[in-house]
Amino acid sequence: MSSDLVIVYHRQPYEEVEENGKTVLRENKSPNGIVPTLKSFFGTAEHATWIAWKLAEDPANPGFEKVVEINDNHGTYNVSRLPLTEAQVKSFYHVSSKEAFWPILHSFKEKFNYDPVDWPTFREVNWAFAEAAAREAGKGARVWVHDYNLWLVPGYLRQLRSDVTISFFHHTPFPAADMFNVLPWRREIVDSLLKCDIIGFHIPRYASNFVAVANSLFDLDDITIGYVAPDLVSDGTALSERRVPTSITQDGRKIAISSASVGVSAAYISGRSEEPELKQKAREIREGMGDERLILSVGRTDYTKGGVDQLESFERVLEDNPDLRGKIKLMHVSVSADRKMSAYARTQTGIEETAGRINGRFGTLEWQPIALISRAIPFEQLLSYYMAADVAWITPLVDGMNLVCKEFVAARSDGDGVLVLSEFAGAAVELHSAVITNPFSHRSMDNAILTALEMPEEERRARMVELRKAVFRYTLDAWAEEHKHQFDVSHAVNS
Repeated sequence: MSSDLVIVYHRQPYEEVEENGKTVLRENKSPNGIVPTLKSFFGTAEHATWIAWKLAEDPANPGFEKVVEINDNHGTYNVSRLPLTEAQVKSFYHVSSKEAFWPILHSFKEKFNYDPVDWPTFREVNWAFAEAAAREAGKGARVWVHDYNLWLVPGYLRQLRSDVTISFFHHTPFPAADMFNVLPWRREIVDSLLKCDIIGFHIPRYASNFVAVANSLFDLDDITIGYVAPDLVSDGTALSERRVPTSITQDGRKIAISSASVGVSAAYISGRSEEPELKQKAREIREGMGDERLILSVGRTDYTKGGVDQLESFERVLEDNPDLRGKIKLMHVSVSADRKMSAYARTQTGIEETAGRINGRFGTLEWQPIALISRAIPFEQLLSYYMAADVAWITPLVDGMNLVCKEFVAARSDGDGVLVLSEFAGAAVELHSAVITNPFSHRSMDNAILTALEMPEEERRARMVELRKAVFRYTLDAWAEEHKHQFDVSHAVNS
């Protein structure tokens, strides 16, 4: 049966677990996250398909299930699984996407590695995704493609199916033209994206950057500009914009440009924070701290997250403020990435060495300034730490959005706690009531954490009120509704 909605995303929409020697497909445990939100779109379709890749030793194996039917809380839908070899995954994802695209998207030109990129394989994998979408989509269907590793899918899909409505959403930053145009494949990438009906970004700055890139490579017939919502404009954040492109026209085709940030399931998280068991766990954490103040930092091990820079700021604060020694503790959660990738291995080593040096310099038998955790923490346990922390210290050097800071705010149903946030995280555009800091400035970083630790309760609570308003306004559901609206408008135009 053909589908009137097709979602194209590299991740499968369920967890694969082993039970009694058999692989079982299990629904995601938490409704908080991008996968459950995308699945919520299935309620808008009579029949839907999700397209993802799955590792296969032999893609030609007739026993490989290319299509599986799923029946869960979101309804009945198909998952079309593309069998990729380990070599294809390494080439398309770990090399092209992570070593070439990722550093450019995050403006780390010095980490860009062109030499190992196998562009024919990247094309091949993207073509396979496009073919699957074309095969599954019914006449006039909506096809929603996600993220930069599938950049070429819209162009290929448009060749195969002129009747479908194509939307593409970037979950990363999108850089300025002088950075993006470092990519040798820039024209092919942007030409593919211009075959979409809708191109979505987290914040107006990324949308403006994309249009500037497109305008540098192609003749655009028209650019429509609108005003940014007042609550997304702040002089105190680096990524703030006052005007934003809302559509462009190229070769007579009008393409909607959407700016809508991914949020979190704020009501779900806030509701969980009211549960007696989690409240008790948070109290136990606080009691275990004694008189110490808890600073919480959570992120992935990635050079874009600024983990070493943050630890070095903590070291300077301890050095310059001896009275804080024994009075504060930093819980630094940096979930280890694949050490086979040299850039991430170096970052992880740097974090471990820096934390070890700080603990060695300032630690005593009774007190260690840093608790370093390099594994993923179950969400329930993380919630209890959000609830117990005095400060959440989230200072990436560059981040498309950052959902950890939003989770922290949503978890603070008690109305207390301080958020210190990098102005180069997309979330800072919405959360300008946080203590905003510049992670490239030692003075700004050090002063921000001291300000947070010294902030009086009245100010803490006033800021948290504003932060929670923003997090509850820009939720996952709001993001989904915005894209449903965009789809409806574009679909009506194409019909």
